[in-house]
Amino acid sequence: MIELRDVSRVFAVGDQEVRAMDRVSLTIEPGEYLSIMGPSGSGKSTLLNILGLLDTPTSGTYLLQGQDVTSLNDRQLAATRNRTIGFVFQFFHLIPRLTARQNIELPLLLAGVDRRERSSRSTPLIEAFGLADRGHHRPDELSGGQRQRVAIARAVVNRPAVLLADEPTGNLDRTAGGEIIDLLEGLNRDGLTLVVVTHDPEIGERARRHIRVVDGRIGADRRRG
Repeated sequence: MIELRDVSRVFAVGDQEVRAMDRVSLTIEPGEYLSIMGPSGSGKSTLLNILGLLDTPTSGTYLLQGQDVTSLNDRQLAATRNRTIGFVFQFFHLIPRLTARQNIELPLLLAGVDRRERSSRSTPLIEAFGLADRGHHRPDELSGGQRQRVAIARAVVNRPAVLLADEPTGNLDRTAGGEIIDLLEGLNRDGLTLVVVTHDPEIGERARRHIRVVDGRIGADRRRG
């Protein structure tokens, strides 16, 4: 599914080089559920950005579903990302002027999917995610938990192979956060590969595999059970 081979990411800061990732090798199998943890500045966000094709390695190889994506141009990267990867962020990133349904359907609209197909894909998600009575509400009319549900539905409406969640509960209270993790874990049980970046050890420990990033390297990689 995902394979990083000796991947490094180097940034120039003034006349110095900062190695945000340092020769990282990592394999993620289809359907895995893993958490990525580490202190601030450890490189976990850089790792997530590379996994999500939001950033490109300085060196090394990234294979996504068997395809070497390290040499793709920006348009090819965007097409691969839209087709294969879903994203969930801490601050939702919903479009304020769009309704919940319109936000969910946005990736399909951008992909040129017709209205009937957009509706047939979004409606089951709206119902399954407990948003049946909120489809026509705008983000400022929704609770934090409801906004994150909309964001997750938007992330999976294109039926991606992998979902990357960056601090998905960081802006929620404990009850709403627990409901969101339950929802993500349900998607994983249905076969979606799930990668969660979190600073919360309780959430991190729920994953079946735990990766700790330290100084741009994988300091620990362990499996539960």
